[in-house]
Amino acid sequence: MRLVALTLALAALVVTAPGARAATETGRLLVSLAPDARGVAHAAEAHAVMARAGARSAAAPVPQIGLEVVRPAAGQSLHALAVALRDDPRVRAVSVERRASLRLTPNDPALSAPETAPGTPSGTPVEWWPQREGFERAWDLTTGAGALVGVIDTGLDATHPDLAGKVRAGDDFDSQSGDGPPTTDEVGHGTHVASIACATAGNGVGIAGAGYDCQLIVEKSDLTDASVARSLVSATDRGADAINMSFGTDGRSAAPEPVVDAIDYAYQRGVVLVAAAADDQVEEQGDPANVLQPTGTGPDINAGKGLTVTAATEQDRRASYAGFGSQISLAAYGTVSENSGPGGLLGAFPANQTVIERGSVVPPSAPCGCRASFQGDDRYAYLQGTSMAAPQVAAVGALVRHLNPDLPIARILRLIKESARRPVGAGWSPDVGWGILDAGNAMAAAAAIDLRAPTSTVGAPSRTSRRTITLRLHGVDASPPGVTASGVAKFRIYRSANGRRPAKVLVTSHARVRLRARRGARYAFYVQAVDRAGNVQPFPAHPGARTRVVTR
Repeated sequence: MRLVALTLALAALVVTAPGARAATETGRLLVSLAPDARGVAHAAEAHAVMARAGARSAAAPVPQIGLEVVRPAAGQSLHALAVALRDDPRVRAVSVERRASLRLTPNDPALSAPETAPGTPSGTPVEWWPQREGFERAWDLTTGAGALVGVIDTGLDATHPDLAGKVRAGDDFDSQSGDGPPTTDEVGHGTHVASIACATAGNGVGIAGAGYDCQLIVEKSDLTDASVARSLVSATDRGADAINMSFGTDGRSAAPEPVVDAIDYAYQRGVVLVAAAADDQVEEQGDPANVLQPTGTGPDINAGKGLTVTAATEQDRRASYAGFGSQISLAAYGTVSENSGPGGLLGAFPANQTVIERGSVVPPSAPCGCRASFQGDDRYAYLQGTSMAAPQVAAVGALVRHLNPDLPIARILRLIKESARRPVGAGWSPDVGWGILDAGNAMAAAAAIDLRAPTSTVGAPSRTSRRTITLRLHGVDASPPGVTASGVAKFRIYRSANGRRPAKVLVTSHARVRLRARRGARYAFYVQAVDRAGNVQPFPAHPGARTRVVTR
């Protein structure tokens, strides 16, 4: 289930049937101002641009990426306004705003089947995927306390026992009136997705989220382009380690500049971006997925600004309803089996009746029949799809980034892909990308990567009459908690004589060394530590010790 062109109207929010559908246009324009019209000057420049074109502001701006959302004045067409705006040199791009929608699985009767449905492998637990994806090994390394996962979705039911106390921050960027704050969810999709990422673990209730102790930044969205862009920027500014996007468009038009700008904004700040692949057997995944992993880049393990996730079955094969092709980064589990067993993954569900339970006539969508009772509590549901696969990956991204904050974003994305489970010797495939998510492998790899430079000190006598000077060296190779430091391997010693430029005189692994000295000379000593991972201490701005050689 993935959040594709779905109409999020207040009175009739509906989930699409399988298959791509043209994205809905909102009647508004997204205006991207040139870089020099951003920041402090944004408001004044934006006002001047809109006044010249006769545009009316339609939503709050996002000055961090130079975004204005406008609509035509009375009697003016959208096309005429777009032409006028594009003629302004202060405008970098103009695009028609669209509204994305929930990605959905096929209407499968098994969606409402209990855990004991025929076809479920013997001994399979209700929540079977954490063990298969190595989360138990990952949790041995970190339980994710302090990690933040941003979820751009339909909100969540914060009263659910698996989500109580999990919301660190929230924003309501859903323009539909009466939909309630971000801690409510009329649709059901957001609650389920958020619980897979960060449901409370170890509390003896319900399920355990992939991120165990991680917390949530809830960006309640109506899935319009402006709302998505604003949500990305807000979650980034609120400190998200990763952002999950279980929604998308049909890909028939390119992603508008503001969405791309917002993705770049988050990527440049080191946020792990994750998007669900399409909910159909197509090679075009739509945006934001095709921005994170553009066409043709999937086989390049170093390419992309994020991760596009398709869904796999318990048999480690791509689900028939899930996207494939060169925009796929990797896969995570989205269902046990397509034709038998439980109707997807068990996740939290709102107490209120949801839109996806009611179904709709236009467009046609049958009631999901997905609500389930677990241990006497009916605030759960079985849902399957790429929407359920993506938050597993987002949680791992947040855990990795929080465990080892020294890792650059490109290294994190590569690490998650190269640690995925696949046959020995196998590389990327169009069905599951670089393989099935393996949280245990990913966390072990992150814990073993030492990128933090060591520190060192040098001691020497301030005065001596001897012909040698004894230096005492001490090095410390600290690392983030949970990351294994490689240890100090050697010291580079530099000496300045009589105020001249420092010159390297020795490389040693010993803690005490002797250097020859000349009578009457004044020496300054500098030291750089080098650890076994090759990290080098920055050259000191000041000497660590000074020695004056005197005559008796």
